[in-house]
Amino acid sequence: MAFQKIEAEKLSSSIVRQIEQLILRGILRPGERLPSERELSERMGVSRPSLREAIADLQSRGLLETRAGAGIYVAAVLDSAFSEALVTLFAAHDEALFDYIDFRRDMEGLAAERAARLGSDTDLEVVHTLYQKMETAHSKRNPAEEAALDAEFHLSIIEASHNVVMLHMMRSMFNLLREGVFYNRQIMFKQRTTRDTLLAQHRAINDALQSRDPAAARNAVEAHLNYVEKALSDQRKADRNEEMAQRRLEHERNR
Repeated sequence: MAFQKIEAEKLSSSIVRQIEQLILRGILRPGERLPSERELSERMGVSRPSLREAIADLQSRGLLETRAGAGIYVAAVLDSAFSEALVTLFAAHDEALFDYIDFRRDMEGLAAERAARLGSDTDLEVVHTLYQKMETAHSKRNPAEEAALDAEFHLSIIEASHNVVMLHMMRSMFNLLREGVFYNRQIMFKQRTTRDTLLAQHRAINDALQSRDPAAARNAVEAHLNYVEKALSDQRKADRNEEMAQRRLEHERNR
């Protein structure tokens, strides 16, 4: 028969599996420093030799990395999502920008729908807490802080959808967004009317999620990204018009 003896799992294997789950679920993030060996062994209730064996295994598979004199960190596993050549290509073409918004609209709409159905009360509390921080930042008129919280708010919805593939894929996409590859998000926060509209859109998303209304959550996300797409398209046109106006002015001055 196909039965085999049950063998006790090595302690280091249990440690590996727990850290893998934390990375997979996005709780431990790329670039995040792990606690010291002493603290980590105490938290997990394991011996240091078992912990060292587990860490060595995770390092050999590229999930953790040691930085000289600084400790052990979660490896930047998302860096390989796009090659440097492709990132440069994205940054050089408007087509990539609007394809990116289309992609976000599809993925985030689905994530919001799932979060409304599958997110725990704690998941939705995280979303609500980030929205409250956005309201506070709104009164300070700090575009950089607002933009950072905007990204965290959207990522919290993806986390609440409980799809780990979507989570890591979208985190990679948002890293490019933070770096300004697709567009400078701070531009959208400069005008008072735009800032007010964006906050109202995020309020609608949060309200739908807190009400656990999947259809309303998806519609609110799609309406928000439709607005972002139009605002960026209008800005592109305005930039081109200004460039032509500058050329005409220069021509007139030199006649």
